[in-house]
Amino acid sequence: MRIGQTSFLQFIAEISASAIGFFATIYFARVLGAEVLGYYSVALAVVTWLAVAGRIGISNAVIKRMSEGDEPFAYFWAGVMLVGSIFLVIATGVFVFGEQIDAYVGAEVHLLIVVMVFGLLCNSLGNAALQGRYLVHIYAVLKPLKIAGRAVVQTTLVFVGFGLTGLLIGYTSGWVLAAGIAFVVLTPHFRRPSRRHFRRLIEFAKYSWLGRVQGKTFSEADILILGALVSSGLVGVYSIAWALCSFFLIFTQAISSAMFPEISKLDAKGKRDSVASLTNDAVAFAGFVLIPGIVGGVLVGDRVLAIYGGEFVRGETVLPILLVGALLYSYLEQFLNTLSGIDRPDITFRVNGLFVGANIIANVALVSVFGWVGAAFGTALSAGVSLTAAYVMVRTQIDFEPPLGEISRQVAAAIVMAVAVYPLTQLAGPTSESARAAIVTVGIVGIGATIYVMSLLAMSPRFRNVVRNNVPIDLPVLVEP
Repeated sequence: MRIGQTSFLQFIAEISASAIGFFATIYFARVLGAEVLGYYSVALAVVTWLAVAGRIGISNAVIKRMSEGDEPFAYFWAGVMLVGSIFLVIATGVFVFGEQIDAYVGAEVHLLIVVMVFGLLCNSLGNAALQGRYLVHIYAVLKPLKIAGRAVVQTTLVFVGFGLTGLLIGYTSGWVLAAGIAFVVLTPHFRRPSRRHFRRLIEFAKYSWLGRVQGKTFSEADILILGALVSSGLVGVYSIAWALCSFFLIFTQAISSAMFPEISKLDAKGKRDSVASLTNDAVAFAGFVLIPGIVGGVLVGDRVLAIYGGEFVRGETVLPILLVGALLYSYLEQFLNTLSGIDRPDITFRVNGLFVGANIIANVALVSVFGWVGAAFGTALSAGVSLTAAYVMVRTQIDFEPPLGEISRQVAAAIVMAVAVYPLTQLAGPTSESARAAIVTVGIVGIGATIYVMSLLAMSPRFRNVVRNNVPIDLPVLVEP
């Protein structure tokens, strides 16, 4: 399967998953309100940070070592043993500090948190093994199944009155479902790992663990800090704005997942020129969805947030800032993906350390002064600083030139979209949480997306060829290579 097709398959799967999650979240927001969503978001942030400690980069190390093709299942079982041992330590810590955790979240959830950490760790190892065995297309399909199962369980439990508990139990069910399917697909025969397998995993993990911290710092640090400094209702609104940003990061994540095993394989063969070419492709299209997403966030962000309920409209203040941060982060992720793929986790470690430090310091400082808007600015600022450092580091390792022309054409296509969509927003009337307003908003978004893609097809020969080479049907030649 071609890399572009793999990325596109994962993108479609992620879109499907996000659509399911989008409608489920609308239901939860309207039934439970911003305050309960605030508790829920903080609890999830605690779980993901505890899971980071449990994995300490082992999932990334499993992907890397399994993708190299040498005794893959020995590395898999070594990873299982390492993560399982660390989980026992985490579970003990949660039991000991259960009262403090409950006080921070605002609800009695520490027992559920132990179960959720276990489910997340199992899911993480399953995903890592699928990617390491080049089963990225299976990994991609699992996500909508996971989210669909999660949404069904959550909706059912919320409907019968379980509230926050139902949300957390339902979330865990998705991880367990995905982990179980991954294990069945892999059917990993037991291969007793030797000391060498543990050592090579730890050698990679000792650098890559900070990558997990970096990723969770980007997606969760502001929630954790806001949870300590502002009301739960405001955290709930912020989490909805962040959820929309996560939707726009889907395509970037699909590219990274598809590229990493290929970059790793090419580097093992000494083909650094091919690695540079893949990195150029990844960066060229990392902002394909986010660039128009920023424009859309400015033009119709309030209308999209109103779909969740009137109290969420105030999130329009932070949404465009978070989208800019997500764009910078999307480029950063491609550079870090390349550095990890060429077996330079030491460099990735330093860049990730810069990001984590900058993000935490900026969030604490700016939230203290500017409130929740400061959290959004802090996230964007730290992403920009780390992107600059990662770019410099990549240039020292491979012969890479940034695809500025392709990025500029995406910006131009987004501007064309804005010119066409703005009059529609004026004709649509004031923001409202009514069903009619939601339908109008979806229509405007669909028209804008169509105009953007058609404009980019007209402007970009490279994009036309990417479309032609990766759709599952034969198309006529759109432009000569």
